Amino acid sequence: MDVFVYGTLTEPERVSAVVDSFVFVGAAVLEGCHPVTGRYPTLAPGGETAGRLLRTDDIEALDAYEGVDSGLYVRVSAQRTDGGTAAVYVGDPDRLDTDESVEWPGDGPFPARVRRYFDAGPAVVRPEHS
Repeated sequence: MDVFVYGTLTEPERVSAVVDSFVFVGAAVLEGCHPVTGRYPTLAPGGETAGRLLRTDDIEALDAYEGVDSGLYVRVSAQRTDGGTAAVYVGDPDRLDTDESVEWPGDGPFPARVRRYFDAGPAVVRPEHS
């Protein structure tokens, strides 16, 4: 599976400590979300975020690292501009003590609002092919 990474998982040393096997496919941009700093990096609607595409089959290890089961991050699927999809981890701004106020559109719990935003299509991953 391809995963758009934009924080600590862009560092090969960090990734190798989390998963057994991976490869960086190349640079990419997530259009429709901008980075937000806090205790850990996350995303907010609008703008764009530079990152990398990470390919690994060890999604369970990434979920554990990102705290998906505890609700720290939610994993969503984003369309790729070259076809297919890439997973994206989005952190809950209320739990990450972000440096700016972040509002995901709609009603309901954080994971549902993020999923609806990504499903509606404003956020897409654009691989940067050389």
